[in-house]
Amino acid sequence: MSSQLQGAWMIFLAEDRRAERILEIGSYSGYSALAWYEGTKMTQAEIITLELNPEMIATSRNTFNKYNVNDRVRLIEGLAGDSLKYLSGTFDIIFVDANKDGYEEYVKTILDNKLLSPNGIILCDNVFARGLTIGKDTNPHLDDAVRPYWTECGKALDHFNKYVASDPRVDVTMLPLFDGVSQIKWKLGFLKQQ
Repeated sequence: MSSQLQGAWMIFLAEDRRAERILEIGSYSGYSALAWYEGTKMTQAEIITLELNPEMIATSRNTFNKYNVNDRVRLIEGLAGDSLKYLSGTFDIIFVDANKDGYEEYVKTILDNKLLSPNGIILCDNVFARGLTIGKDTNPHLDDAVRPYWTECGKALDHFNKYVASDPRVDVTMLPLFDGVSQIKWKLGFLKQQ
């Protein structure tokens, strides 16, 4: 779940980029969709959020109803990998914060299907996996109850980070914000070559 600070950053980013269409992979509680909604008041952006978990779907729907944002927020239920194949058009901001072992598939599908607008940005959250992308012993303060989960996430995200850094279609910057955020954009001139 995104923090209040991360929510403020998302609002700022959506306003600054003047996003007209936003895709979110992983709705969780609906909090980040609220941030995107707030940050796109001027552009009245369409916000599509994908979620698989029935409990999180119910929580998100309650959040969207409570804050009356259903006019611009659409929740699609199901596997993100499947949902991405049926989306059309492009998105100015794509926020990936779902199952960490799915990041590579999601970003590859986004790029292959050209769902990212020419000046758009993909933001992948938690790419440091609590520090465990470096190794399983790099975060001695991590609670033992969540260590196995984040160790597996660390392996998946290490693989993802290497994959996306080597993709010739895009430029990537990993920001040391929150739990690590990768910014991915089309390489300058790539779309013109297509």
